[in-house]
Amino acid sequence: MKITLEKYHGLGNDYLIFDPNKNELKLTKEAVRLICNRNFGVGSDGLLVGPILGEDKMTVKILNPDGSEAELSGNGVRIFGKYLKDAGYVQKNHFSVNTLSGEQQIHYLNEEGTRIKVSMGHLSFWSDEIPMTGPRREVLNETMMFGSIPYRVTCVSIGNPHCVIWLSDISKELACRIGRHSEVAECFPEKVNTELLRVVDRTNIEIEIYERGAGYTLASGTSGCAAAGAAYKMGLTDPKMYVHMPGGVLEVEIEEDGSVLMTGDVGYVGKFTLSHEMVEQLRSL
Repeated sequence: MKITLEKYHGLGNDYLIFDPNKNELKLTKEAVRLICNRNFGVGSDGLLVGPILGEDKMTVKILNPDGSEAELSGNGVRIFGKYLKDAGYVQKNHFSVNTLSGEQQIHYLNEEGTRIKVSMGHLSFWSDEIPMTGPRREVLNETMMFGSIPYRVTCVSIGNPHCVIWLSDISKELACRIGRHSEVAECFPEKVNTELLRVVDRTNIEIEIYERGAGYTLASGTSGCAAAGAAYKMGLTDPKMYVHMPGGVLEVEIEEDGSVLMTGDVGYVGKFTLSHEMVEQLRSL
């Protein structure tokens, strides 16, 4: 059995493409963990399984490095869009892909497909849609305790749950320290992605990210959109802004109806053919 994987990154957030039309392997959680492991496997922030072809649609399954399934990944959708162009699955400049979160619209902005705009869906700040425990309310500027320390947070869903913490100083160390507690806090029954937010000016924000199921991440499309949405909701920014992350910059625009457009770049790393030894190890898991 021959297994090939294609590797791409969106601003340093790297994913492996597992194309089920070209590979035959049952992907257990243990197999996903091994493939994504940076010491014993190929290494990545997750696995994109697709395209899963239907009569009139294409679907991608987004898997975290711990083997769990994610509803949505902004970088993952852009990366998948680039792969579909590279592999010859699409010839149009505009098409849609289904995710666990719903249908995502993809627009190529250049001939190579390296710059892509994605319609990310709608923001919701309502607790039952994030989801969060407690009475139904918009979760805006609430005080929450993470690691016995109080923080002012705004929580939002853009197909997956996010907790945005507005601070004057942010860092990787602080994101990891807070994220380890916030991810598994009891108020988030499906866990949560955490973004530390620093507002630079009306059109620029900076974030540090701790992703549910992945840990500290250089960049995240949904995190960038969630943080931008929270900043705009709190009146801190204009509706169109640049989101600066350690891995690079995304352009995010919040429309009047709460829908979000995200634009960013995708880079291709290469193709990996797994050894016979690795394939047998994966088949045994």
